[in-house]
Amino acid sequence: MLELIDRALAEDVGAGDLTSLAVVPEGALARARIEQREEGVLFGLAVAEAVFRRIDPALRWHAHTAEGAWGDARLAAEVAGPARSIVAAERVALNFLGRLSGVATLTARFVAAVEGTGARILDTRKTTPGLRALERLAVVAGGGHNQRFGLYDGILVKENHSALAGGIGRATVAALAAGAGGVPVQVECASLDEVDEALAAGATRILLDNMALDELRAAVGRAAGRAELEASGGVTLHTARAVAETGVQRISVGALTHSAPALDVGLLLGPL
Repeated sequence: MLELIDRALAEDVGAGDLTSLAVVPEGALARARIEQREEGVLFGLAVAEAVFRRIDPALRWHAHTAEGAWGDARLAAEVAGPARSIVAAERVALNFLGRLSGVATLTARFVAAVEGTGARILDTRKTTPGLRALERLAVVAGGGHNQRFGLYDGILVKENHSALAGGIGRATVAALAAGAGGVPVQVECASLDEVDEALAAGATRILLDNMALDELRAAVGRAAGRAELEASGGVTLHTARAVAETGVQRISVGALTHSAPALDVGLLLGPL
């Protein structure tokens, strides 16, 4: 995490905060209030604190809200110490906090939308480059679940793989053989015929790609408990519950990380 913070600070602060050096008296002390300004899940306080401490270890931090807690507008944290240091760290700290809180908040809304159905909300690899680890933690903070972290810790046979392997059946057999040592294997299917083919080849995890509700229900019936089914593709807050009610066990939502709006957070500074 520190390497990521250092890159972000280098991008923003560079050789120094010219404005603060010009107008903020050297040695001035200040206290800042970090505020959550809209309803949502606050997540990323530990990262924000690390940003301030990376700028100046002398800064004092006090969190007023627990990580991952849902709430309305409120005081999130306070930081006190050298004023120039607080101002230099402000934007990077708020960028992390707002972004991660936005992911956690959108995830929590999806989780609430399917409550009581038994379906789980999962993330995807559609993450911000370099931020995947933090964004996936934010998904968990919002009540969602993580899938494979990358290409190296799980097998997902997608349409291009199947085409290159000679079809769903052949790709499934090859993937299951490769994953026999304990690597999870999932097979993507875009039609009910492909679902039948994957099941016949022994697939126990199937991703149902962009299927209509009646197709999802039919797939659940055809699997008959032989495979865990995941609906994926274009699921929104408005459609998530209907998708969950088809009987699929998992719903993956790329929007959790590629389209979550940042939660509105801000910093107000006063003399100490």
